[in-house]
Amino acid sequence: MKIGCVVMAAGASARFGRENKLLTPFGGKPLYRCAFAAAAREAFYAVSVVSHYEEILSAAEAEGFIPVYNPAPEDGISLTVSLGLRSLPDADALMFLVADQPLLSQTTVSELVSFFLEDPASIAAPACGGKRGNPVIFPKAFFPELLALRGDRGGSGVIKAHPDALRLYPLADERELFDVDTVEALFDLAKSTENGGTHYEIRTHL
Repeated sequence: MKIGCVVMAAGASARFGRENKLLTPFGGKPLYRCAFAAAAREAFYAVSVVSHYEEILSAAEAEGFIPVYNPAPEDGISLTVSLGLRSLPDADALMFLVADQPLLSQTTVSELVSFFLEDPASIAAPACGGKRGNPVIFPKAFFPELLALRGDRGGSGVIKAHPDALRLYPLADERELFDVDTVEALFDLAKSTENGGTHYEIRTHL
């Protein structure tokens, strides 16, 4: 089964207060590099990176990923989803991985793929305490609905339309699901890794 990965790195960073939060250092490397590291190569037949930032696209190409230019990030998540889908037309399933979850591990990504393969007709996502997070794997049957999305709407609408199709993979460390929308959130998450963990809200942008 051909499973691909789409790294979603085209956010406008409006709430972050800087031009590009994905270039902000976390653990000694730009935030987007954390997503690159999490995209376990051995789990996917191909990985594409959707962005409008030249530095990220150049880095993606250097990593052996497929760089996909997003000409209108202001059009919302749906365009990133569509571009990612079209960049991997032979996929039987696709994982959509947001680029602002710095603690998401390669191990979790690989384990989520294995979990999905136990029931490849399902939608698979990680969860902690019953709360769904990202990334999410969609089988090909849901691609038309993903392509039909418009505006700043991601895969959550498709998941809500098919609740019985969703399978949740339980995680022990909820911090893997934390994303960062503000400078303060990034600082808090960095501190949580130093202090052994603290509460932080899980948001599901996809």
